[in-house]
Amino acid sequence: MKVSCLQENLARALSVVGRAIPTRTTLPITQNFKLNTEQSMLRISATDLEVAMSIRIGAQVHEEGEITVPARLFSEFVGRLPDDRLDMEVTDQPLGLNVKCTSSESNFNGLPADDYPLIPYPQDGVKGRIESATLKDAINHVAFSAAVEDSRPVLTGVKTEIEGDDFKLAAADGFRLAVYSGKIAEALEDNLDFLMPARALNEISRLLPQQNERIDFEVDKSDENQARAMFRIDSVEVVSMLIQGSFPNYNQLIPESHTTRVEMRSLDFIRATRAADIFARDASNIVRLQINGKEGEVVGEVNVSARAEEIGNYAGSLPARINGEDAKIAFSSKYLTEVLDVLSNGEVALEISSPSSPGVIKPVEGDNYVHVVMPMFVQW
Repeated sequence: MKVSCLQENLARALSVVGRAIPTRTTLPITQNFKLNTEQSMLRISATDLEVAMSIRIGAQVHEEGEITVPARLFSEFVGRLPDDRLDMEVTDQPLGLNVKCTSSESNFNGLPADDYPLIPYPQDGVKGRIESATLKDAINHVAFSAAVEDSRPVLTGVKTEIEGDDFKLAAADGFRLAVYSGKIAEALEDNLDFLMPARALNEISRLLPQQNERIDFEVDKSDENQARAMFRIDSVEVVSMLIQGSFPNYNQLIPESHTTRVEMRSLDFIRATRAADIFARDASNIVRLQINGKEGEVVGEVNVSARAEEIGNYAGSLPARINGEDAKIAFSSKYLTEVLDVLSNGEVALEISSPSSPGVIKPVEGDNYVHVVMPMFVQW
């Protein structure tokens, strides 16, 4: 392989696909980037065996070829080079990559590209398109609710259901559940139901452009052991293995009734919760909510409080429209702030039925999002 490209383009590409390089691995070659020529361009790829990312950049291809080089070292090195033309050539004895830029020359030891375990692209899967703004909004409302630890692998994924042009994304970690509904750009002929790692979706969200564009995706479930999905975003392709297993029936986890409904400004609620969180951190992250109506009036108040024995306490109140009984409930400050961060515009509704029953948080306007969170048991 012998190619020339601009330092700026290569450095940007390496920073994008570098997010797929694993921090720890039992397969050392996955600590490398794969570089190869393709259609008169240079392709850079990386994988952690669950998610693979690749990007193509413009280059002058003098000779076709491929190689893998140490990812972190190569990325750091390219980032420190001047904004100029780079000339790269694969060497045989020993196998490596020679890099020339202005008056400097460097050599990186490499490994054969044939040994690189890239996830295969979907073959003849179900294809669809979705608006980038819709996809970003859906991921941001749901993915943070997925589990981080692998004790129950299905909970580290986001359940995706597509029927016609309607879709639903759902994620849960055993303590909370988030469900988002929306529409894709074009109706599918075949319905889809799959479980994709939340980490892969978060990487896709980071790559989505600021301006609204249509994003192509493809899902291939023909082989259970190799089920995978691919999203194409400009010159970047993200391929992710799908998670095998049965996701909980999330519809059964959403309460069908409540005894108290509170509506308040999202910004008021998030500010009070963030203030309480400073004290809650040293008290098992507990934030207490007391809902007090005023006799004969719709407008009441919600008291938000937290206390830590060795630090102090916080107490704040905010006006709210209250329908139903006075109530008390406590939540994790982390769970409250994370859901309120994605509902920071407009008004938010909180529906509860008892201090020991799940609470439901949703936007007052619209019915495309619902968040269920388990309460914390406290002494009042």
